[in-house]
Amino acid sequence: MNYPLWKQVLEFVKVTTEEVGEELLKQFGQVQGLEKDDGSLVTQADQWADRQLQERILAQFPDHGVLTEETAKHFPDTPWCWIIDPIDGTTNFTRGVPLWGISMALLYQGTPVFGYVYFPPIRHSFYGFWNAPPELEGHPVGAFLNDRPITPTSDQPSQNHFFNLCNLGARTTSVLQADSAPFPCKIRMLGVATYSILTVSAGIAIGGIEATPKIWDIAAVWVISHAAGVVWVPLTDAAPFPLISGEDYHHCPYPTLVVSHSQWVELFQPWIVTVTQ
Repeated sequence: MNYPLWKQVLEFVKVTTEEVGEELLKQFGQVQGLEKDDGSLVTQADQWADRQLQERILAQFPDHGVLTEETAKHFPDTPWCWIIDPIDGTTNFTRGVPLWGISMALLYQGTPVFGYVYFPPIRHSFYGFWNAPPELEGHPVGAFLNDRPITPTSDQPSQNHFFNLCNLGARTTSVLQADSAPFPCKIRMLGVATYSILTVSAGIAIGGIEATPKIWDIAAVWVISHAAGVVWVPLTDAAPFPLISGEDYHHCPYPTLVVSHSQWVELFQPWIVTVTQ
């Protein structure tokens, strides 16, 4: 990276997520969650981390806007905006499952150009730069896990490879009971939308489906996935980006398929309909 802004952004997010993550680890598995209107959980730890991230962003970048899962849900009228999810995988967090993360994305003119997701229990830091317009001089491109470049796998799907499914009860179970053919890969349900998608970016999984992710679930991983070379397929007509200032994104789902290669889209199509219908 040869432009000071991007060095500053990366260092800021690394330090911020590590410090907030260390505090969250002290509460990991020790807090109770409350169910929100959309059925997801929120804890005092989510709310604390949300405040911390917002305060640190505004102290470092006072002219930037912020959109978050827990509080600020309307997209602000600013050229630069951060989208944050203080704890992705709150159910895992409350139940003591060591897989949950802190997600931060930086958007320019409504489109993500930098994404970072840190998973404190396993010390995995994914980040990526992608899709910057020409006026952002020196913007790097690439996807990384713990500072090492990542790319999706070139392997063929098989029963020795993973495919990640979101947990949607009967809709997910119906995939396992399909009469047409056995599912092409072994199935995993991780309970963390960001990690499910990022395992495809890192070549760990062949693909994945997320049927109901919100904008804070996908903003950071959208950048990282594209930078890594993952095939990202929106499962509705509405493209997720650019976002529109003033819009409320609280109730907008973005069903998505991600695969390591374009030829696998057709392969997984029969099960996509089952999960997202």
